[in-house]
Formats: sequence, C-alpha cells, structure tokens
Amino acid sequence: MLAKAVATEAGANFINISKKYVKAVFSLASKISPSVIFIDEVDSMLGRRENPGEHEAMRKMKNEFMVNWDGLRTKDKERVLVLGATNRPFDLDEAVIRRFPRRLMVNLPDASNREKILKVILAKEELGQDTDLASLANMTDGYSGSDLKNLCVTAAHYPIREILEKEKRRRMLQSQKVGLSLHCMEARTSVLLVWMTSKVCASVSSDSANMNELVQWNDLYGEGGSRKKKALSYFM
Repeated sequence: MLAKAVATEAGANFINISKKYVKAVFSLASKISPSVIFIDEVDSMLGRRENPGEHEAMRKMKNEFMVNWDGLRTKDKERVLVLGATNRPFDLDEAVIRRFPRRLMVNLPDASNREKILKVILAKEELGQDTDLASLANMTDGYSGSDLKNLCVTAAHYPIREILEKEKRRRMLQSQKVGLSLHCMEARTSVLLVWMTSKVCASVSSDSANMNELVQWNDLYGEGGSRKKKALSYFM
C-alpha cells in the first residue's frame, strides 16, 4: 500500500515484480518511466546467496536482477524507483541491502494512528452515538492495521449471527421484527467493538522475538543506522 501511494504521489506507473521476467520488467519500466518497481516479500526473492540449499537458477536470477538494477543508474533520463517490502530484512543479501539507499522501518501504529485507521475502516458504517474510537484505539495497543480491520469485521458479524440464530429458533419472523433487530445493531456497535478486543488479539507482540530482531536490524541498517554497531543476535 505504501509503494502504491509513492507511485501515485509521484505520478508514476506501478509495476509489482515477481521472480519471472526480470529483464523484461526493467526494460518495460525504463520505457514507461517514471515508474516504480515494487517487490513484495523481497527476502524470498533476493535473500542471501550463500544459502547452500539454494538452486543455481535462483542465484542467476538474483544476479540478473542486480545487474539490471545497477543499469538504471547509468541512464540519467529514465526515472525508475525500486521499492521492496519485507518482514525479514535480516535475510536479505548484503549486495541487495547496499542497493537500497533508504531503509525505513514501518512500525506498529501508535494510539493516534490506530484511531485514524479505525476511522478509515468504519468510515462508511453507521455507528452508535456513544462509539468512542479514541478509547478503543487506546485499548488496542500492539494491533496492526490488519488486526484492527479483523476486529471491526468480527464485531460487525456478531449481531448478524445473533439475528440468524433467532431466525432459526423462531423459523418465522415478521418483517417489522427483523427491522427492529437490525436497528439495534447500531446502538450496540461500541459495546461490541470493546467486547471483541478480548476475542480478537494482536497478531504480533511488540515484545516478540521477531519484533526485537526488526528493531535491532533497523538500528544497524535503517535510516540513520550505523553498521559499526555490534553484530545482531540472530547472526551470532
């Protein structure tokens, strides 16, 4: 999403690259520049080459990618930006890291940004007047944007499940009663969202080993980082 936003703001074409057709993608990007070449899960494509179990074809693909990548710098008139995203930057090849001059860590959202995310997710929903998204944002420490969306979807489905259960029990509901039940959903939205926080937990803990490794890597290689710091724990 961030890569698409960069391309949109820059008025550039967006190319999501896969393992195949590396040379063709770079050729296309040059022809339609300005363009953004985006590699999702870049560690799976451009991981460390010293991996003994890696197939020869994969190593050749990586070399081809980096040769074409370097070729972009020799063409002043072509504006092509390469972006990559990964949750495992420590698996990237050193040569790949050098070719990414800017390395930014996108951390879990804080309370203020969680509130903004909730507002975006629930923008088209009819909420009860007592819905307090700021309080909900404070209760969801450690939630990612995906976790917050899952929370809202789960809360929205709960009253629907209740209605279906009532329909099964009664078998026949008058249309007025159904309308009344649906109307009650709005007033209960805030209560359900708060209650669902005990059912839908954050998928990533800010204290998890993976998050600690990401923070360490960012301190070493990220924006303003220094490679002179001590070796990362997972390389020892």
